[in-house]
Amino acid sequence: MFKVHAIAPHRLPSLLKAMPKAELHIHIEGSLEPELIFALAKRNGLSLPYANVEALRGAYAFSNLQSFLDVYYAGASVLLHEQDFYDMAMAYFEKAAADHVVRAELFFDPQTHTARGVGMGVVIEGLHRACLDAQTQWGISADLILCFLRHLSEADAIATLEEALPWRDQFIGVGLDSSELGHPPEKFARVFDRARGLGLHVVAHAGEEGPPAYIWSALDTLKVERIDHGVQAIHDAPLMKRLADTQMPLTVCPLSNLKLCVFTQLSDHNLGQMLEAGLCVTINSDDPAYFGGYLNDNYLQTFAALHLGGQHAYKLAANSIQASFATEEKKHAWMHELKQCFQGFSEQD
Repeated sequence: MFKVHAIAPHRLPSLLKAMPKAELHIHIEGSLEPELIFALAKRNGLSLPYANVEALRGAYAFSNLQSFLDVYYAGASVLLHEQDFYDMAMAYFEKAAADHVVRAELFFDPQTHTARGVGMGVVIEGLHRACLDAQTQWGISADLILCFLRHLSEADAIATLEEALPWRDQFIGVGLDSSELGHPPEKFARVFDRARGLGLHVVAHAGEEGPPAYIWSALDTLKVERIDHGVQAIHDAPLMKRLADTQMPLTVCPLSNLKLCVFTQLSDHNLGQMLEAGLCVTINSDDPAYFGGYLNDNYLQTFAALHLGGQHAYKLAANSIQASFATEEKKHAWMHELKQCFQGFSEQD
């Protein structure tokens, strides 16, 4: 058991920035900054319903998940060519490198693009090429997770998965995102069965706005390996015990939860409670261009709001590494790096 020595409060922000960490809940389309949206629109000869970057950013006042999705899909409309997807992902990876992200598992939504006539290969090949270049340029280990839009039918999801199979070697798993309320996980039981049969990892959004019952369903019907969000589990004691006993990872996104009004203020967030209950919680940025911060922003603001300390920092970073779908060899190396980072900060205090 690695012992975390006390970290002086004034040193904590530097530690949070420096420690190696994994990001397991990042929608790559949600990393599209307004500046890049306008640049891609110009490159592709498209007009936007916003006068300028400031007007677009001003539309980022969301009352719930759906109000965000409306703007999110409008932003994604500028993505037409393989180079667009590549440029978007590389812009994210540059920020991830600055945040000392050693592992990133990128969600992408092919249905958002194929519905506009963009080819599946255009999407996957652009993103995959960026993953390869992120490894070369910044040493970031990265893979793709194909997500189904839950407001669409399961038949559409099945067709999407089958359409993506020629690129099976370029993505490692499937997920479930978009509008949660009214679209329980069991709606997608067959497509998740198919994905597991193909040897793909499976994850799903559950318990963000939806009830704890959606988390149970994601676990028992979809048989997921991670729960994305999961903050509503706090209202179900048997579920909390199960999550703690099984160490099922939860990819929590604090600034997203704040921006989408899941919590009124960041100090109300239950991440600290879930950590204290022994859950395998991780911190992630979700849709950072829209929600006001990338990974380190989420760490820094959450730690300040919840008065978390060095022990929490180590646990969250370790959880993120261990909950990733990277090889055990890579996880071992990153855990060694994490411990060295903490030892270095302890020696300075």
